[in-house]
Amino acid sequence: MSDSTPLLSIDSVEVTYQNAIVALHDVSLSVRAGEIHALLGANGAGKSTTLKAVSNLLPAQRGQVTAGRIHFEGRDVSGLNPSQLVRQGLVQVLEGRHCFPSLSIEENLITGALGRGARSSEIAADLARVYAIFPKLKALRRSPAGLTSGGEQQMAVIGRALLARPRLLVLDEPSMGLAPLVVQDIFHQLRRLNQTEGLSILVAEQNSAVALQYADRATVLDAGSTVLSGLASDLRQRQDIQHFYFGQSVAEAA
Repeated sequence: MSDSTPLLSIDSVEVTYQNAIVALHDVSLSVRAGEIHALLGANGAGKSTTLKAVSNLLPAQRGQVTAGRIHFEGRDVSGLNPSQLVRQGLVQVLEGRHCFPSLSIEENLITGALGRGARSSEIAADLARVYAIFPKLKALRRSPAGLTSGGEQQMAVIGRALLARPRLLVLDEPSMGLAPLVVQDIFHQLRRLNQTEGLSILVAEQNSAVALQYADRATVLDAGSTVLSGLASDLRQRQDIQHFYFGQSVAEAA
């Protein structure tokens, strides 16, 4: 992959469910190596569907990409199943904090390394790294994940993804249902990983304020289409962002 080739490219993608329901009809964006890219939009705009298309998870919900192309590191993702994509370095954290509730926090984290055949020494080093990022998880490492808070579970599923050693971390609504201080802490740590390790991140968020605070670039979806794209610093200044999120007119948002 050359320096000019995006790490991830989504070109004019259309997605249909059950061969009848069109969920996306013109979505395009690119994620450059080493950046945080925010995918923004109101509930139902198509963010989760876009991420499932990226990770080739649509068939599990009777969905399919019916037009356009998605490439990760120059390879068409349609030719790779989700587990192969994880091994290639594209790792997604789904919406809803999907922990294994009866397993301990540490056992949940370790499951992230199983797909890559990691050695014990590698797992130990990766656990130490995650515990340094999220110190709360170290204190809770023997606790059943189902008995921890929503914020702690979100840290755990992100930590589990990090044990898969992603080159592109894909996050779906990581702020959902969490207290503002917890959200800021999680995004701060993601930004630190991006800056210190060069981890590329694609994050779908309805919370535009926090996403644009930490992202380098952003794309806005509305009704299954790309409607805005550019530098996060520029999009923060645009009043019409409020229209795409909350159904307000530009005059009302002013």
